[in-house]
Amino acid sequence: MTMRIAIAGAGNVGRSIAQELIENGHQVMLIERQPRMLLPERVPQADWVLADACELSSLEEADVAGCDVVVAATGDDKVNLVVSLLAKTEFAVPRVVARVNRAENEWLFTDQWGVDVSVSKPRVMAALVEEAVTVGDLVRLMTFRQGQANLVEITLPPTAPYVGHPVREVPLPRDAALVAILRGKRVLVPTPDDPLEAGDELIFVCTAEMEDEVRAVVLGESGSGGRSRPDR
Repeated sequence: MTMRIAIAGAGNVGRSIAQELIENGHQVMLIERQPRMLLPERVPQADWVLADACELSSLEEADVAGCDVVVAATGDDKVNLVVSLLAKTEFAVPRVVARVNRAENEWLFTDQWGVDVSVSKPRVMAALVEEAVTVGDLVRLMTFRQGQANLVEITLPPTAPYVGHPVREVPLPRDAALVAILRGKRVLVPTPDDPLEAGDELIFVCTAEMEDEVRAVVLGESGSGGRSRPDR
């Protein structure tokens, strides 16, 4: 589905997001208030608008109401919060994604400010570091819908109870779904008959309340609602 997406902030982050979305077939509008940052030759396929995204009239002229997604991608958290709030409350944009620049401000980026998904660079970088070096534990990669669901990863150690067993035998709790298996350079969409292997990176979407139970089931830990190791 082709979406119309407005990005507030045409710095390196905003332009990179725009280029990626355009390559995926979407229509992108970049809104930038500083003339020196208006560089349409950097992303020529995008629509460029010189305007202040914190101004209601500017957003009206840019027809933000007709967008499927607004991305607040400036380097100023205050600006990103205002853009998110206006996009959601004044223009009823279905999906608002906001960049968090300073970790101490992350708690502000909630649905009360119109934010559906916040992306914190420090948190993402920390998660990527953990994901790269952690085996046998759950790593939270990303949070969706303000904590209602998380994207988490577990790298299976050889001792995990369901290594060698098909996916259908893993008794996942409610509100948890296995969405991908990363095996070497391959990305597998799991089917019930796919066997799990040591070293597999399992990607789950689950609620925060179910994280401990997912960990317990997949790693065979006692407590937290975990299941016992299956017979081989």
